[in-house]
Formats: sequence, C-alpha cells, structure tokens
Amino acid sequence: MKNIVLIGMPGTGKSVVGRALAERLHYAFIDADDLIVETTGKTLPEILRMEGLDQFLSIEGRIGETMDCQNTVIATGGSMVLSDDAMANLKKNGIAVWLETPISQISDRMPEDLVDRGIAAMPGVTIRQIYEQREPLYAKYADLIVASCSGEDATAHQVEQVMRTVGMKL
Repeated sequence: MKNIVLIGMPGTGKSVVGRALAERLHYAFIDADDLIVETTGKTLPEILRMEGLDQFLSIEGRIGETMDCQNTVIATGGSMVLSDDAMANLKKNGIAVWLETPISQISDRMPEDLVDRGIAAMPGVTIRQIYEQREPLYAKYADLIVASCSGEDATAHQVEQVMRTVGMKL
C-alpha cells in the first residue's frame, strides 16, 4: 500500500490524526516537523527567528524531497505544499489527503504570534492570508479531501473518514 500523506493548514490535526491513523493501519508514522527538528537540532520557531523564512522553507523542502518510505502515514508541515519538488516526491509513492478545515476553526486554534507556533510566514501576515495563499496548493496536490470535524470523537471520526476515503476497510 502507498503512503498516506496528510496535507493542510497548521492546526488542522495532521499530526494527531496521522498518529492515530498509523496506529490503526499498523503503519509507521513520520511527522515532517519532527524531522526538521531532528535534522537541525533547533525548534521550528528557532529556525524561523534565527535563520529566516527562506532557510526554513529550504530545509522543509529538502526533507520532503528526500523522504523515502513505504507503508507510512506522513504528516507534512503546513508549508510543505510550497515546494513542488517535495510534493512530487511525496506523491510518487503516496496518496495526498487534504485535511480541509474552515479558516474560522483554524483561526480559533492559532496564537497571535504565528512564529511561536512554528508557522512558516513573514512577520505580520495573518493566518487568513496564509490560508488564502496555500488553499489553491492544497487543492492542487490533494488526491482526496477529508473535511474537518470537531467534538469529542473528532480524531477517531477523521481517521475513519480518511480510511473510507482512501478505500480501506474499517
């Protein structure tokens, strides 16, 4: 089976859903943000503050371009879609699933200082502006779309939605 590559805005639950999905499928799980931290020895906010947005995006792109795995659920960083080469590599052996979440929900989950959250953006940019920039890219790369849900069993529900959407037996 191919990898399942979760894409979407920060705050959509890619990491939480990805871990639960991997466990359910008996797949490995990779969080691209964790690979960035392991590779650089710095947190995402540290990279953004010390090295800048362009360097952060370069590091993230290289991570995506060189990832080579099978039977893995991959939670990408929200900005991975800014790298055509990374997305081409991830889709070579993966099904890209966009965890689509309304901007109102994302806004409620985000801190005022996006860099504190490790979100790749220029200073002063709003989460809405990031969403408007990236939404067409998520649509471009998504093989499948799963709508966000909220509530007590949201993660379990999204895992089931992803499994159904990619045609897997529950």
